[in-house]
Amino acid sequence: MNVVSGSLKSGSALADDYIKRFSQVQHLYGADFNQTSSWEKRAEWLDETEQNRVSRDELFECLTQYNGKHNSHEAVHTSLELLKKPGTLAVVGGQQSGLFTGSLLVIYKAVTIIQSAKEAQEKLGRPVVPVFWIAGEDHDWDEVNHTYLMTPELKVSKIKMDAQPGPRSSVSQISVKSEQWRQALEKLGSILPDSEHKSDILHLLRQSTEESNNLSDAFAKLMGHLFGEHGLILLDSADPELRKLEMPLFETIIDRNDDLEKAYQASASRITSQGYSLQAEVAEDGANLFYIHEGNRFLLFKQNGYFADRKGVISFTKEEIKDCIRTHPERFSNNVLTRPLMQDTILPVLSSVLGQGEISYWALTKDAFEVLGMSMPILLPRMSFTLVEGTLQKYMDQFGISFQDVQYRLEDLRQTWLSQQDTQQIQPKFEQTKQAFEALYDPLIHELAQTQPGLTKLGETNKNKIMEQIAFLQRKSKEALEKRNDAGLRQWDRIGVSLFPLGKPQERVYNIFYYLNRFGISWINDLINISEHYSAEHRIIQL
Repeated sequence: MNVVSGSLKSGSALADDYIKRFSQVQHLYGADFNQTSSWEKRAEWLDETEQNRVSRDELFECLTQYNGKHNSHEAVHTSLELLKKPGTLAVVGGQQSGLFTGSLLVIYKAVTIIQSAKEAQEKLGRPVVPVFWIAGEDHDWDEVNHTYLMTPELKVSKIKMDAQPGPRSSVSQISVKSEQWRQALEKLGSILPDSEHKSDILHLLRQSTEESNNLSDAFAKLMGHLFGEHGLILLDSADPELRKLEMPLFETIIDRNDDLEKAYQASASRITSQGYSLQAEVAEDGANLFYIHEGNRFLLFKQNGYFADRKGVISFTKEEIKDCIRTHPERFSNNVLTRPLMQDTILPVLSSVLGQGEISYWALTKDAFEVLGMSMPILLPRMSFTLVEGTLQKYMDQFGISFQDVQYRLEDLRQTWLSQQDTQQIQPKFEQTKQAFEALYDPLIHELAQTQPGLTKLGETNKNKIMEQIAFLQRKSKEALEKRNDAGLRQWDRIGVSLFPLGKPQERVYNIFYYLNRFGISWINDLINISEHYSAEHRIIQL
């Protein structure tokens, strides 16, 4: 495999400036991830505030229990033992529990967490462990219930799992039946081409789903299988045992809710005043916590001295909600603005690995960290890749096009190439014919109008019919040209659908098992090895 740099169009102006022009947005964040001194200062701050976080012994027991069920690997146990010891730091990143791990960016986030933890450990000369935070508390089922693969016919095929009728609960609480798993696996198996690795892939997927009754558990088992040997610790934010450890911060969020709201509003104002758009909503009177009632997850707001949802289904006084937190912490969960605070209360977070959208909305939390006497961790942009298979690279070389050509002007170049195959220059002749016909016919219609005005409309209608017939023949000639060059056009199509499916970067669409089916499950280790050194720059991996 060969790795080269190649910029990828940004999805966020704020994140783009954070990565490339940090000095312009430093006041919206904290430490510069590119500076070694930032890492050293963060480590010192974590040492000084050790007593402010959850007990390491209690955290060890909680994470050991969870990983024992889904991620029981010796290297993970070693990471957990290290995390138990004061002084050990963590590189943390998270994602929703997508179907069959979801899109490639989830895999790249895990790789970034693992590699940056190794580099930080070497840089600081102290233990740093990788932690993956599964956002099982999220309730947006439509974001996680599907994944995409490319079919042999060069189509982007969606595998989707419909939800069972029931409450709008967190993903970790939505039950997935064996029949749903079977249907999803059958579709995936029908899409994946036959290969020497296919049976192993399907066996792994079948095994992970048979032992899981929800998406989050299956996701954890797959991530454990792929990354457990690298010591990646997993946690599910919806784990009831973890909720018990989060209880003190839930109470603090209620006590300091007005101050936190002002902090989020101030940050939002600062961001928009610089011309950036907000990546998360800062709702007026928002409590920035969810409450689960009869299986449904409700966002809480402050209304007339009460904490309640917008529909008036639930309502608490301040003391009532704090009492409920103490007795039923599993009923509460964070939103995007309080999750960063919770993460730093649970773990000694040296750095948080984030995608571009996350980097943008984390800017809203800087003041909130300070309100609670905390400090924003180092925000590390997730590593980004595009996988280019050997045959694909051969096609690109054959047509003389680059990755940037594919990204910005593929269709124009495809049409230019097709026109070059028209050696008789039929298409230009059609254009010349239409121009010549109009040049002869328009004066004739004008003369008819002088003779009898009523003939003008008839002349225009007649002209349009003739032009339609010429255009019809032109289309048929182009179809014949395309049919004659079908093999070449399929090569162009393969380039586009492989690198930018659905008009999006590959990493945001395709599933890793398409590639593992070709190269084997152990290819994950090759990916980790070739990305040995962290880089925020997008990289193209030529397979």
